[in-house]
Amino acid sequence: QVQLVESGGDSVQAGGSLRLSCAVSGYTGSFYCMGWFRQAPGKEREGVAYMTTYTTAAYADSVKGRFTISRDNAKNTMYLQMNNLKPEDTGTYYCAAGGGVQCGLLAGLYDYWGQGTQVTISS
Repeated sequence: QVQLVESGGDSVQAGGSLRLSCAVSGYTGSFYCMGWFRQAPGKEREGVAYMTTYTTAAYADSVKGRFTISRDNAKNTMYLQMNNLKPEDTGTYYCAAGGGVQCGLLAGLYDYWGQGTQVTISS
């Protein structure tokens, strides 16, 4: 059974940094596409960043230049380095993995999801 477990969420002040991790288990090999999503209270889930096994990455405009996604395929782990955090970055962050050949920031492209980790940024 595939499991994705996020960690690293915390409460920090604006301007601070956090590093989220997503550990994948129960899957042989590496998912072609893995991504990070977030959901703020009262808002829809939105794509933050994704990366393919070939290290092609893309980001939402709102986080470009501040967030960096990375993967360690040997460890089946994905990371999200978040710098210069803003109050609007507050939300529950989810990692996701897709077994198909497409990759992007649309939630429908992903088959497996973690339970989420909370990120709270205070001003």
